[in-house]
Amino acid sequence: MKILNITVLLAFLLIVGSSSAQQTPAPAQSQAISIVGGTAHIGNGQVVENSLIIIENGHITSVGSATQGQPQGTVIQAQGQHVYPGFIAPNSTLGLVEIDAIRASDDEDELGDFLPHVRSLIAYNAESKVVESMRPNGVLVGQITPRGGRISGTSSIVQFDAWNWEDAVLYEDDGIHLNWPSSVRRGRWWMGEDPGIQPNKAYQEEIAEIETFFANARAYVAGPRNQAHLPFAAMEKIFNQQAKLFIHADGEREIIDLLNFVDAQELENVVLVGGASAYKVAPQLVQRNIPVLVGRVHNRPAQADDDYDQAYKLAHLLQQAGVLVGLESSGSMERMNTRNLPFYAGTVVAHGADKEEALKMITSNTAKILGIDDRLGTLEAGKEATLFISQGDALDMRTNKVARAFIQGRDISLQTHQTELARRYSEKFGHQQE
Repeated sequence: MKILNITVLLAFLLIVGSSSAQQTPAPAQSQAISIVGGTAHIGNGQVVENSLIIIENGHITSVGSATQGQPQGTVIQAQGQHVYPGFIAPNSTLGLVEIDAIRASDDEDELGDFLPHVRSLIAYNAESKVVESMRPNGVLVGQITPRGGRISGTSSIVQFDAWNWEDAVLYEDDGIHLNWPSSVRRGRWWMGEDPGIQPNKAYQEEIAEIETFFANARAYVAGPRNQAHLPFAAMEKIFNQQAKLFIHADGEREIIDLLNFVDAQELENVVLVGGASAYKVAPQLVQRNIPVLVGRVHNRPAQADDDYDQAYKLAHLLQQAGVLVGLESSGSMERMNTRNLPFYAGTVVAHGADKEEALKMITSNTAKILGIDDRLGTLEAGKEATLFISQGDALDMRTNKVARAFIQGRDISLQTHQTELARRYSEKFGHQQE
């Protein structure tokens, strides 16, 4: 009887799990699609009213005025609606953790401090329910990034409608992520220290460890390589500029020190991630052509003397100074909060930025920073047809209502666990779901 009960329970769990699994990835585009009459936000600052966008074989073949072109294939009427390039979420752990409390579903970190050879891509779960929930807000692409250690590992860029990581990948091993040491730390109360902020006495020693690692990696790459050393070998892509180096830092002193490190190492293709105090050294960033992936906009001030709205206006301040800016959303509950990426851009608009400039921070700017602007980021002929149609302004949470979305020309499902719950409870309480 006990065995029978266990069998019945397992069968029930299998049925429940199957009924709530991710939507089946859409099939390849089979015929031309024309989106007619919508307001097209190109992603490069331009807007085309009453537009005609033609998609063929997974790519955009034409973008222009509906009065000057002829629709082809299946016609989607988008009058009164808005068309956007798919939003891109950089520095994300989407697909690496499903449930924080279940260790078996947490694959964002590995043991060790210097792990450039650890590849996030092969741990990416394309069937994640959290990943699926990005699509109804227009977030269709992400840079999947490991966490932890001094060098966390190697990120890759994926699209969010795939059977597995092999199908999902757009850019394999695009960059290595270095977590710059902090010059301050919190006291360890369990060791009898003052729990407040205090200087990190090991700061210079930690920088020296990074310098030593880079020196040893250079020597290994230039040498005979008689013995395999995976961490050193992985750094070759940084030295020959085949991959970007993403350096995560926030404080002014830390950013100045890492800029000196970049100069001493003669590094190129460097990206600053976080950059809470980057506005203080913006000219130095512009001089070195270093872009910034600004940390989560919906945040508190990083320093006691910062303005109350510093996090809200940081991206605009950097953009005004000439820095290439993208938005990222790491931090507390970052995977769930990534779906708010368009609303972070909306907050940047509310604090000084032009709406199309803010849009670039989650489309074309991010595509340039990640090195995929030849494929994604704008609605232009030749680019992959990864885009969506919204009933209203996609940067406003009140009007971001995605009606249709396409990834590489494939008409993807917008149904998720959340939309199913919304439908169920709307029916329960007799409300008409919009």
